[in-house]
Amino acid sequence: MSKKILALLLCLSLFMLAACSKQTERLSVDEGEEPQSSVSEPVLHINPLTGLSDLADGKTDDRPVAIMINNITTAQPVQAGLNQADIIYETEVEGGITRLLAVYQDVSKAGTIGTIRSARYAYVDLAMGHNAIYIHHGQDPTYCAPHLKDTDDINISEGNYGFRLKNGLASEHTLYTDGSKLWDGLVNDKAKTERGTSAVWASFADEDTSITLENTASAVTVPFSSSYKSVFKYDAATGVYTRYFKDTLRKDYKTGETTEVKNVFVLLTSISNYPDGKHRNIALESGDGYYLVNGTYTAIKWSKGAASNGFKFTKADGTELTVNAGSSWVCLADKNTSQPKFE
Repeated sequence: MSKKILALLLCLSLFMLAACSKQTERLSVDEGEEPQSSVSEPVLHINPLTGLSDLADGKTDDRPVAIMINNITTAQPVQAGLNQADIIYETEVEGGITRLLAVYQDVSKAGTIGTIRSARYAYVDLAMGHNAIYIHHGQDPTYCAPHLKDTDDINISEGNYGFRLKNGLASEHTLYTDGSKLWDGLVNDKAKTERGTSAVWASFADEDTSITLENTASAVTVPFSSSYKSVFKYDAATGVYTRYFKDTLRKDYKTGETTEVKNVFVLLTSISNYPDGKHRNIALESGDGYYLVNGTYTAIKWSKGAASNGFKFTKADGTELTVNAGSSWVCLADKNTSQPKFE
């Protein structure tokens, strides 16, 4: 047989093999089998602050970022970035007002965050309980300033990860940051961004589990003072609580979104003035409280203790409290004057 004939037969065999392969692929599709994709789905990891699988590779190894948020009545309409926080703490500062601490496991996803205000002692402890990088603009010089030496903090300004945004208010209410640029800056400036520990914030239920507790309430009001009342109303259609300031619905200044959380904690404690008669001393050792989720609630006990300790939550009988996966708002209120009202 000549070489030309052999070459012709080889080409014919390859053509028939390719045709058979195409036919098999068509049959597979006709029978309902989808062709295999070469693009793999990204692997998401469980967020230790929420129990949700929403973190990209490496993000569980990063330290959280905790940011002081201005909550004076005037500045509440220009707040931004709260809906992207994993946990928000609220407690008193001075003059009957409160301030917020927004904690992010992956701050790079948050977008615009603010407005940012000065540090207070209790918030340093709250940030340290997460081993978080603490972001603030200024500080109480008498009580808080010495405590900042115990943690890793960034005193942010418009030339240092922050920017001023004209929002119609005085300059003190205009400082914001961008989550992505903030994190990139921390990494580039070689801040201590590695987590060190991976302990979860609470004992979370599986993501597909919906927790129901023994008491029902469609709303709770937490009266921090006569002028500052935080209200959380449950929406059965969405399964989350929407935040109000007294009767006013609060929305994100940049996105227009309402602030919504899955879990609400009311932790009752002793709150008193420091010797200056102005700044507030928030006891963070232990106490009683309430946990709300899915339109239901129960009495709980909580403890923290040392500044570097995280919170521990139990049911009233001392057994472990299981928390629904999702974001949380934590109110630390005076046990003598700020008993919550359930409706």
